[in-house]
Amino acid sequence: MLTLTETATTAVKAIISGNPDIAGGGLRIGQGLDDNQGFAVSVVASPEPGDSMVESDGAKVFLEPTASAVLDDKTLDAQIENGSVTFALVPQV
Repeated sequence: MLTLTETATTAVKAIISGNPDIAGGGLRIGQGLDDNQGFAVSVVASPEPGDSMVESDGAKVFLEPTASAVLDDKTLDAQIENGSVTFALVPQV
């Protein structure tokens, strides 16, 4: 199952806390607009039916079924710089 680094956990919590209209929500990772290219990330109040959830220290990430299968052996990491967040997926060790 997808895991989150401490930095990714902090980033997800900061993003959600910055959106008070979705308190208790999380990030949703799904397939990108182009099926051959990456993933789409959105801030949502709750998961869609069929989504799985990864929670780390209060940070919630909802995974679309296809994304869940592909990311099963990955770790979500983040880099926070100048108020910007860049997420990266790395293999689990």
